[in-house]
Amino acid sequence: MFKRISKYWWCQIAGWAAYFVVNIFFAYSYLGSVDRSYTVNLLLIIFFGLVATHALRSMLQRINWFQYSFESQMLLFFGLTVGAGIIIYAGNISIGNLFRDQSQQRTFADLKTFNFLIPIFLITAIWWLIYFVWHYIDRSRNTQVDKLKLESTVKELELKTIKSQLNPHFIFNALNSIRALVDENPQRARTAITELSNILRSSMQVEKAETVSLENELSIVKDYLALETIRFEERLKVEYDIDPETLELPIPPMMLQTLVENAIKHGISRIITGGTVFIGSHVKDMQHEITIENTGQLSAAGPGFGFGIQSTRQRLSMLFGSRASFNIYNKDGEMVEVRVVMPLV
Repeated sequence: MFKRISKYWWCQIAGWAAYFVVNIFFAYSYLGSVDRSYTVNLLLIIFFGLVATHALRSMLQRINWFQYSFESQMLLFFGLTVGAGIIIYAGNISIGNLFRDQSQQRTFADLKTFNFLIPIFLITAIWWLIYFVWHYIDRSRNTQVDKLKLESTVKELELKTIKSQLNPHFIFNALNSIRALVDENPQRARTAITELSNILRSSMQVEKAETVSLENELSIVKDYLALETIRFEERLKVEYDIDPETLELPIPPMMLQTLVENAIKHGISRIITGGTVFIGSHVKDMQHEITIENTGQLSAAGPGFGFGIQSTRQRLSMLFGSRASFNIYNKDGEMVEVRVVMPLV
């Protein structure tokens, strides 16, 4: 039963009950007793206070007051305060006289009765102030939540767009590797097709994920490198230095595969004698650090300016913001290094 009572009515009941208790407490403290007329008068104020504030609140909801300017809202606040006060004042006098003795009857023109308006206006001003502030805070909180939801939706759409661009790029390069084997080694080509199907199956499973574990990403990379090893043969050497504790850490899907693919396409494939691709993963200073090194040199037309590097930077920024970093540079005269640093999640 109580669960069906709205927050508004709980606040109404609690607020006016508190008003009643405080007045009775101070009246008893100063006078030593509370007579019947004082209690009736107090109950009438509470009754008409409920009626006035609820009726004016219903009117306020219909006019959509949030659309008004600040100045108009201040005028509205003043009007509501005066309006509610007059309703309480008029109701207290007209209905209250039915319960008062002849000697205690009140009239609207009585100066003593008119002074009664001041505390009534103060009560209604406090009530409307609480009401306006409550809705401002609630509206601000809801706006912030809606903004965060919108940003999350935009980020998700951007990530899906990038991944939809990455997958065809990856498939195209993998098919080229298999095509080179069809005439030279059909048996190995069939094995390569099986490896490609494994890669596609894995990539489809992570299509909807913002992050995957490093272990899952490494399985795709190893299948991809198996295909490339067929094409490059002894020209391609791969080395790993993976901390087992980092295998369960999350990374953007297809990120590692894209960086390794760039290392081979822009580094190893351009060197007649081939080279080495080194993949490392460690935790340093409470951050997950991934390094990819490859034989070659970075130039203005190299991977630092390609789609794969650009997409990696975008995804890291959307997922981790300023907490992640991406750098690609010539480590020395023979090697290029990519260093990705991500927060531990």
